[in-house]
Amino acid sequence: MSVTVKIPTQLRTVTAGDSEASVEDARTVGDVLDGLYERYDGLRERIAEDGDLRRFVNVYVDGEDIRFLDGLETQVEDGDEVTILPAVAGG
Repeated sequence: MSVTVKIPTQLRTVTAGDSEASVEDARTVGDVLDGLYERYDGLRERIAEDGDLRRFVNVYVDGEDIRFLDGLETQVEDGDEVTILPAVAGG
């Protein structure tokens, strides 16, 4: 089972420029993120705090905001696309 993760420009400094990553054998969004944390040193510190996502980090599974689903326990399936989207200030 493979899940594709879209990585925004703001986080590519810790992903060696990768804009996309695949995570195998993940059952939940939390598993997906754990797979990314193992692969990319420094990513956890950028998007997580105290075991949860930072307030300004939004995560979507196939376009659905996980805050309105089951959070980090949101189930993922083979072929799903997870998007990490930090809020950006400015106007």
